[in-house]
Amino acid sequence: MNKFKVPEYNLPADFIFGAATSSYQIEGAWDKDGKGESIWDRFCHQKGNVLNGETGDEACNHYNRFKDDIALMKELNLDSYRFSISWPRIFPEGHGEVNQAGLDFYKELVDELVKAGIEPAVTLYHWDLPQALQEKGGWENKETGDYFVEYAELMFKELGDKVNRWITHNEPWVVSFLGNYFGEHAPGKTDLAIAIKIAHNLLLSHGKTVKKFRELNIAGEIGLTLDLHAIYPASKTAQDIEAAQLADSFSNRWFLEPIFKGRYPKRLLNKYQNNFALPEIASGDMELINQEIDFLGINYYTRHVIRAEEISDDLFNYRQEKMIGNPHTEMGWEVYPDGLYDVLVQIKEEYTAKPLYITENGRASDDKLDEYNRINDKDRIDYYASHLKAIERAVKSGVPVAGYYAWSLMDNFEWAWGYSRRFGLIYVDFATQERFFKDSARWYKEVITQT
Repeated sequence: MNKFKVPEYNLPADFIFGAATSSYQIEGAWDKDGKGESIWDRFCHQKGNVLNGETGDEACNHYNRFKDDIALMKELNLDSYRFSISWPRIFPEGHGEVNQAGLDFYKELVDELVKAGIEPAVTLYHWDLPQALQEKGGWENKETGDYFVEYAELMFKELGDKVNRWITHNEPWVVSFLGNYFGEHAPGKTDLAIAIKIAHNLLLSHGKTVKKFRELNIAGEIGLTLDLHAIYPASKTAQDIEAAQLADSFSNRWFLEPIFKGRYPKRLLNKYQNNFALPEIASGDMELINQEIDFLGINYYTRHVIRAEEISDDLFNYRQEKMIGNPHTEMGWEVYPDGLYDVLVQIKEEYTAKPLYITENGRASDDKLDEYNRINDKDRIDYYASHLKAIERAVKSGVPVAGYYAWSLMDNFEWAWGYSRRFGLIYVDFATQERFFKDSARWYKEVITQT
């Protein structure tokens, strides 16, 4: 490997450098060895939901290639690998009978990681709900949360001796609102009241799972991952400031407040109440959601600059400004590392002094293999470098950032965008399943080696 010149980062000696993936995006083998159908299997197989009609049926074929992929992780010097477990691969019906082949896959995956000296970090839910449960109401049905605890308990017992870091949910905002209000993700619904109900049930399932983790005396730590945005008003007018505060409540605080303070943000609660879309909060719910967690995972990609709109058909009378001047990724997201610093400081000052992990951070680029099978992705290197500098600034400001997971380990199935967006450190030729290190992978290896 060629050496890359990398900045010096003044980070804690035990700072963790890793990379992240999710089950549906990389595993493939969607119907193999007893795996049940997930809502993403169903969603992808319905015409018009995913760009170019693409599916995660094969994805990166990680299910069959995981040992080779772990060898690549080892070559990158990763301290840790964050991955998710496919719930329907363990419980094809969502609960009840265990699919031993699916369980054995993850046990072998964890064993191989430990053997390679790479710490496994497990996400229990990264959006692939068993379709059998969706047909019983999915996350609208509170019983789904109880089945989630049953599934989590099995994984704690089977993997808890080798897995030290557990994440209950990845980005519950996306699950509830992008999947059930905006309809862009599975299951593709567009009902705000349903989305709000699902958000509450997801939080309840998180709280119940943390409680179960404590009851079982599992060694290690448990938390969850939220997708957080730095949010700023487009101007200093009262209208834009108020709109930005509402956007912050919708995107960030609807999950931060109940987890850390046992309540929902009043500004948004009032707005929902006026539109007859309140969550059904039973006695004891908020105390259950407000279980103490060991860390918070933060997925950060970009900021939102908010401008008020006087006339709007939408419940939220504001829009996100398109910012001119800074670079944008292939997703159309502005590159703004200062926003990560602001988010980290805000979380420390307003919510928790617990360790914070950046569980996802990265950019999609228009990556092309050259004649030498090289990918010069300097834009991705610049993205990582600037965001790691923002983390360094936050650490100097007293924020307890404990680790960083690049998104993602390899190019993969990017949900509604299919295979058109590449986020990986490793380039995947989806026709041949060949893997190639991008320049960013070589750079990241040097960062890990030297820091």
